[in-house]
Amino acid sequence: MCNLWILIFIAFIFFNIIAYFVPKKLSKIEIYATCFFAYAYGITTDMIFDLHLHLYGYFQKGFQWLGLLGIILYFPAISFLFLNHYPSEKKVTQKWFYIFLWSLFAVIFEWLSVKAGYFYYNGWKLWYSGALYPPIFLSLVINHKLVKGLLKKFQNSF
Repeated sequence: MCNLWILIFIAFIFFNIIAYFVPKKLSKIEIYATCFFAYAYGITTDMIFDLHLHLYGYFQKGFQWLGLLGIILYFPAISFLFLNHYPSEKKVTQKWFYIFLWSLFAVIFEWLSVKAGYFYYNGWKLWYSGALYPPIFLSLVINHKLVKGLLKKFQNSF
């Protein structure tokens, strides 16, 4: 039987292709800051929940190179796609609905990752992720606002 987790990596590659070709609304430095923040956030979260608390993991217990590759391919691309289309000029209700939709996408993709054997739970529940994704996406928005503010200060200093 085919390893279904390979389909997850195909999805990761697909997300990166979309991120590469989509019209960019963010500047290069905003893209860099977003991707680096997402990567650091993902690694930190996984260090705590996976390697320290053993609540979930990639493939099997302990560090996995393919798990790291997945983090590198998934978190930056999804974070960029989320922020690139974030409705920052819209009403608060539209912003929350946008975050809800992305959170729903993330929960569904996580569920598929578990079913494919890429990801496993060891005490973790899918609803924990459902509760955590909105604050995670909100943290991306807050980080982006901080980066834009710092860029503005930097540009005004010259």
